[in-house]
Amino acid sequence: MDWLEQRRRAVDAHARAQRDQRAREADEAKELIDAFVADAAARGIAPTALTAPADRGRTRYRTGLRGWYLDRHDRLAVDTEGRFYVLTTRNSLRARFTGVTIQPRPAPLRVGEGGRDGDSIPLRDLLQRRLDAARSS
Repeated sequence: MDWLEQRRRAVDAHARAQRDQRAREADEAKELIDAFVADAAARGIAPTALTAPADRGRTRYRTGLRGWYLDRHDRLAVDTEGRFYVLTTRNSLRARFTGVTIQPRPAPLRVGEGGRDGDSIPLRDLLQRRLDAARSS
């Protein structure tokens, strides 16, 4: 086996390992979110209509989703079906009237990773903070 073939196999193995790791993390995150949705319902924390902030300015657009905001800026949310959303969209005059469609994303186990220092938090802690905030208000 030549060097190029060895390198190709190593790259393929690395890519497979990364895919498998992401799939395991997505499964674990889904379990955490499902538990959060069940806990929120059991505690009587009512879901709210979710809106998405524009990437510039203070405008927020209707999404047609119901769920719970997870962060203080109302940019991360979980809907009543247990899907994770990053609620940001572009400014749009049309969206002021029609709303926007936001697609769910696989939830990361560590939210904000790769952002500014101190902006990263484990998903488990973020969900627990949201439950605790509802209890104290």
